[in-house]
Amino acid sequence: MLYAGYQLQSDLLGPALWAARSTAQWLGAGPRPLRIAAAWLETCALTRVRHRRPEFGIERVSQDGHDVTVSELPHARTPFCTLLHFRKDTSRPGPRVLLVAPMSGHFSTLLRDTVCTLLGDHDVYLTDWHNARDVPLREGPFGVDDYVAHLMDFLRVLGPGTHLMAVCQPCVQALAATALLAEEHDPATPSSLVLMAGPIDCRIRPTGVNRLASERPIEWFERSLVDVVPPRLRGAGREVYPGYVQLAAFVSMNGERHQGMFLAYFKALADGDTARADAIRDFYREYCSVSDLPAEFYLETVRRVFQQHELARGRWTWRGRALRPAAIRRTALMTVEGERDDICAFGQTLAAQDLCPNIPPFLRSHWLQPGVGHYGVFSGKRWQQRIYPMVRSLIHAAD
Repeated sequence: MLYAGYQLQSDLLGPALWAARSTAQWLGAGPRPLRIAAAWLETCALTRVRHRRPEFGIERVSQDGHDVTVSELPHARTPFCTLLHFRKDTSRPGPRVLLVAPMSGHFSTLLRDTVCTLLGDHDVYLTDWHNARDVPLREGPFGVDDYVAHLMDFLRVLGPGTHLMAVCQPCVQALAATALLAEEHDPATPSSLVLMAGPIDCRIRPTGVNRLASERPIEWFERSLVDVVPPRLRGAGREVYPGYVQLAAFVSMNGERHQGMFLAYFKALADGDTARADAIRDFYREYCSVSDLPAEFYLETVRRVFQQHELARGRWTWRGRALRPAAIRRTALMTVEGERDDICAFGQTLAAQDLCPNIPPFLRSHWLQPGVGHYGVFSGKRWQQRIYPMVRSLIHAAD
């Protein structure tokens, strides 16, 4: 029971790390030797892993040259997800967009910059997935088919004319939900579908992540990476893929980079470079906020997406029903990739275009952004200045 041991260690270290940060704040105002000691304590405190979603903190956005107040409101809720509405105080919020966040070990706040940018021109709703360790066992399992069902239900709640945009892992489920609705001629079929850096066909230019998922049998993942939520937590007894395990995997993939970042944080604090220190602190507070995945969803994703490539091979089924992406005819499709993406290589998302042969050419587009990695596809200056204008144009043309 590694999770129980981890939780005990976390409970014991939590007060110590809190005390380290409090002491650092007191020492930081002193002479340089004390500032160096404070910097060391602050750097230690930054390593703390958190299990609660950070705040989005989006209170105002600029729309048409005017500041608009934003309210963060739940629009619908299930045991596993809240459909979050970033409601703007305006009579013209713009085209309605359902933004699908990944369920991949971090919280939906990973898309804060994506949300903030979209809000300038759109009425934004977001899938805010709950931490599986907080979902009581009585709520039952949650697998890939349940994820697809959630997207279909949310699109029906929002109604006709909604635009669907998925980032990373849920590109597969977003395409599946769109195909199922299109085959039913459901009015809730999205007007446009934007797929960003997602593993539609990860046989193309396999990355380290793809190879890791495919080199071992699914039984190894179940035996080695799935654990049980310990007592005292709301989800006690639920089998999960712990978020701290995913965080450790991500850190180990780029160990030297993270060591360099922590050293830079220490030096920035010691030198009084508050702007640099604040930027690194904000990144790691988000990065070290982790969310557990339901074991069913994690194992099915590994097996169906990364090992058996069911969608790419035309073998995907949803609750026993064959999936037919060719049923999509009237939904505009845009695929977006980053040239330097080491998680989902370019070409893997583009594969969605071939799976949807009946979408007319004038409703299709693809954008490969030079010089960006995975996170640069949906966050940062090149997302804001280069990629977003293309996404906005597609959505507004299809609206």
